[in-house]
Amino acid sequence: ERPARIKAEYLDRDGKKQTLEADGLLAVCLQHEMDHLEGILFVDHLSKLKRSMAMKKLQKAKKLKAAG
Repeated sequence: ERPARIKAEYLDRDGKKQTLEADGLLAVCLQHEMDHLEGILFVDHLSKLKRSMAMKKLQKAKKLKAAG
């Protein structure tokens, strides 16, 4: 589970170091986008069982789309 509150450091347009503290939806969104930068997908956070179930649903949807 992700932290509910985060502190992020970044460089602004002028190259100056900035710090942002966030909670709630903004914290979730920032962590999600940081994952993208690290090559981590949403499904990587799922348990093996849930990931397997999601992949089966995806494969089924692909088959239905190809057939129809």
